[in-house]
Amino acid sequence: MSNERTSDLSSAVVQSADGVLIRVHVQPKSRREQIIGMHGGRIKLAVTEPPDQGKANEAVVRLIAATLNLAASRVELLRGDTSRQKDLLVRNLEANEAIRLLAAAITG
Repeated sequence: MSNERTSDLSSAVVQSADGVLIRVHVQPKSRREQIIGMHGGRIKLAVTEPPDQGKANEAVVRLIAATLNLAASRVELLRGDTSRQKDLLVRNLEANEAIRLLAAAITG
């Protein structure tokens, strides 16, 4: 894992009073679920679910939770219910730990 990769992520992973705010850009209906890298100051994710009836949102929450080794109940969608640009809150987590785990998971 390079320092360049983790410093890129710091613009998308911000510590808050409740935990960590993670800003993502979602690519729905992808061949596989993965964390691709950075896209316009956000972490780009690919999920296999289509963006209908909240399926892609659920997949995003599951992917982030699995990447951070947490229960999905600790990940909350704050903004972007119908947008590709989403803000997630992960409760009781430190930003540096989130950055480390997300950087290790980047496939792109």
